Amino acid sequence: MLKLFSANFWDVVARLILRNKIAILLSVIVVTILFSTQWKYMRFTYTEANLLPDDHEVNVTYNDFLKVFGEEGNLVVLGIKDSTLFTVDKLNAWNALSDSFRNNPEVETVVSIKDLQKLIKDEEQEKFVLEPFIKDSVTSIQEIEKLTDQLFNKYPFYDNFLFNKETKTVRTAIYLKKDIVNTPARKEFIINNLVTKIDAFKKAQNLDVRVSGMPYIRTLNAQNIVDEINLFVLAALLVTSLIFFLFFRSFRATFISLIVVSIGVMWTLGIIGLLGYEITVLTALIPPLIIVIGIPNCIFLINKYQNEVKSHGNKVRSLQRVITKVGNATLMTNVTTASGFATFILTESQLLKEFGVVASLSILAIFILCLLIIPIIYTFLPFPKDRHLEHLNKRWIGGFVDWMERMVKEKRITIYVTSLVLLIVCLIGIFQIKISGSLIEDMPKNAQFFKDIRFFEDEFDGIMPLEIMVDTKKKQGVMKPSTLKRMDKIEEFINETPEFSKPISVVGLVKYSKQAYYNGNPKYYQLPSPGLEESFILKYAKNSSSKVDLLTNFVDSTGQYARITTFMKDIGTDKMERIQENLQAKIDNVFPKKKYNVTMTGKALVFQKGTKYLVKNLAISLSLAVILISLFMAYMFRSFRMIIVSLIPNLLPLVVTAGLMGYIGVPIKPSTILVFSIAFGISVDDTIHFLAKYRQELQANNWKIKKSVYGALRETGVSMFYTSIVLFFGFSVFIISSFGGTVALGALVSVTLLFAMLSNLLLLPSLLLSLERSIANKEVLKKPTINIIPEEDDDENAFLKE
Repeated sequence: MLKLFSANFWDVVARLILRNKIAILLSVIVVTILFSTQWKYMRFTYTEANLLPDDHEVNVTYNDFLKVFGEEGNLVVLGIKDSTLFTVDKLNAWNALSDSFRNNPEVETVVSIKDLQKLIKDEEQEKFVLEPFIKDSVTSIQEIEKLTDQLFNKYPFYDNFLFNKETKTVRTAIYLKKDIVNTPARKEFIINNLVTKIDAFKKAQNLDVRVSGMPYIRTLNAQNIVDEINLFVLAALLVTSLIFFLFFRSFRATFISLIVVSIGVMWTLGIIGLLGYEITVLTALIPPLIIVIGIPNCIFLINKYQNEVKSHGNKVRSLQRVITKVGNATLMTNVTTASGFATFILTESQLLKEFGVVASLSILAIFILCLLIIPIIYTFLPFPKDRHLEHLNKRWIGGFVDWMERMVKEKRITIYVTSLVLLIVCLIGIFQIKISGSLIEDMPKNAQFFKDIRFFEDEFDGIMPLEIMVDTKKKQGVMKPSTLKRMDKIEEFINETPEFSKPISVVGLVKYSKQAYYNGNPKYYQLPSPGLEESFILKYAKNSSSKVDLLTNFVDSTGQYARITTFMKDIGTDKMERIQENLQAKIDNVFPKKKYNVTMTGKALVFQKGTKYLVKNLAISLSLAVILISLFMAYMFRSFRMIIVSLIPNLLPLVVTAGLMGYIGVPIKPSTILVFSIAFGISVDDTIHFLAKYRQELQANNWKIKKSVYGALRETGVSMFYTSIVLFFGFSVFIISSFGGTVALGALVSVTLLFAMLSNLLLLPSLLLSLERSIANKEVLKKPTINIIPEEDDDENAFLKE
């Protein structure tokens, strides 16, 4: 048996690849075609990212609410803030627009100003009846003035629901059918019906219509994610290929690299389709990530090939050494990078699991493609010309390598002091990091739908639903006066909290009933007094027709459960938590736990708790990445000291990045949480390349530490610099994203990898030289895992013969 990572194993791999090149290329083509057949199974997400495991308490509470009242995120709102709306033609056109959605199969109901009705007492039949404010359409300005006076001044039940009486902003509520909210039908309705009709109305009436609500936001946000996949892939290809060309000055090498990473992207999309995963804001990042990670593989392989060709001029021996020498280290670097992503698989968040699975499989796939395609293509190409090798003699590269060597030789104390100062300063910064659980913070700030979110926040105090479900533990328990009074106290607290909108519940309807009983007098908009008043009003309510029964959305069919719906502004996580704690304390004080079970839930709350959960998982996933990579190092070097030496230069950049986040105010959130595991998995690649070459130099130089360190620095320094620059600019393409989280991810990973390059080129060799007596123990190095590859026979036919 050939030992994995041994010289003999890679020698066999090299022979297999170079002898079976036609069969391998055909196999790659067939697999690529098979993966392309899976693209049609890719699904675009129709729900918000649920960052919590299914059995988490917060998810269980939310699902219990959905079982009783159904999907709560089914409201789309249209709004206008324009005084010219209150003219006959424009108000009728606005009502006609609202009516046009009523017969759509995706719509459950529409509530506009035209649909608002007065609750009137019918004394003869002792019941309440409904009478519309607008019977068919308005015909005069006097009708409009009467309508606005009644709505704004006499019927508080409707206040802040369809209008803001202070700013005269009007809105229409469109409730979608709950069973289509998380399906493609929602997208079809929003894009092809809602948006089209609103655009036509805006042109015809010259009115600025604002649109919001969770179905609308989710649809446009998901569309932005889809649109950005193509943008990222093209930008990553353009940036990385341009940098690659500037380094190598070779169209041939650049074109080969582009072929390899393009096939890698095709395989990635095939993996997503094959596994049936959704395209989310995270999985959308993987195709460009594969380009950014794949190009450094190409750089190491092609740079090694050109160095070998320049050294001895034998093409076959050069290609064999590309596979045997660089293939070994490249496998380790890709395995460690994949491990950084794979740690997300061990979290209990489905979103992160899918991201981890696709990313780790794709990274291993791009390694296989690089190792197979690049050497095989070069066997068919002519011998490199002098101009293809010119970049190896560039003076500035030599000057950069000389600077690194000089720093390690003469400024080692400066390197240590600088590292220590950075560590201390950044540790202070870490304590200033905040956590963000905002559902909309990462959404595109310049998008119209985001501006509309802020508009409705200002006019109606938020659109992020927060639900309070009251379980009375008895059938018909909701309509008991004691329950209604307790709910009213909670609503008073919500009204006193500026971050919440006016609550909606059965309490408002009961108050409206009392107002109707007293002939619409607004001063009686309050809960009935116990005794005769209460019994008379309830009698009228029971005799009323089913059309007056507005309880459907607020009380379940058994009368045991009630809901209080309010909407929150997008506020900071810390402030949100304090408000929720105060609200929970009020609930606990008002509702005795023996008689009631009251829970808070809603999309915004689930997302916030999910962010908190992810922060805990960050420590776990990063620790797992460190442990896995430590195991790889232990397997390679059989030395605990070498593990410590290899980890220090890679952990320091993570601390620096975390410190920067604290100082510049970038919060921990789902997008930025990924930075650390991704950056650590990638940055350790340079360490492996350096240490692998260092081990080979030790064997070749009879265990002379200094000579081996400087030799490794000179040979790997250039490739490490090239790859780090490619990675820096490659991840920087995410800065063009319209999503704030993606921008932060790209910028932070880029900065981390730049620090990691400097750390691996300066701090790592300095540590090796400072600890040379300990780590040069020949007993430790007696049985190295990575062996230097013996020189091959110059005869090409001897290598290739059977």
